[in-house]
Amino acid sequence: MKFCSECAAPIEIRIPEDDIHPRHVCSLCGVIHYQNPKMVVGSIPIWDIAGEAKVLLCRRAIQPRHGYWTLPAGFMENKETTSQAAMRETIEEAGANIALHDLFSILNVAHVHQVHLFYRASLLDMNFAAGVESLEVRLFSEQEIPWDEIAFPTVAHTLRFFFADLKQAQFKLHEQDITQTLTANKS
Repeated sequence: MKFCSECAAPIEIRIPEDDIHPRHVCSLCGVIHYQNPKMVVGSIPIWDIAGEAKVLLCRRAIQPRHGYWTLPAGFMENKETTSQAAMRETIEEAGANIALHDLFSILNVAHVHQVHLFYRASLLDMNFAAGVESLEVRLFSEQEIPWDEIAFPTVAHTLRFFFADLKQAQFKLHEQDITQTLTANKS
């Protein structure tokens, strides 16, 4: 940020009075422009086929990680709750109708200033299709998941947490810190 969005004066980085962090501060009007982490919110859409849970994944049609598989998720919009964001992203990326359940995972990706949240969800029907940000969408059992083609470490961790909890028949909230050195297919 170089200029104030309030008055267009140049921005300087300094520690405001009664603060401990360097901030973007307007040199003229004094407005502090806080920069906070972005929220990425999505779902884990599940379809039960003869007692076997299958997860709906989307193959990305956009960068980053074009062509890789992910859960339906994206940046939260202003004036939106986390559950509304998860529902919207699932519709936008997978065209899927879901019933949203509990928050399942919180993944802190501090090095890129993001927090990823995933909700468990049930597919209400088999009417799903790739949205503009997806090349294709498909159901996968745990054994069918293309682990080497998962787009992001947050998705890989969430999927591993999900299938481990499914085996225990008990779902809990998971929290994980993701560091720069992790890759999508490492646990």
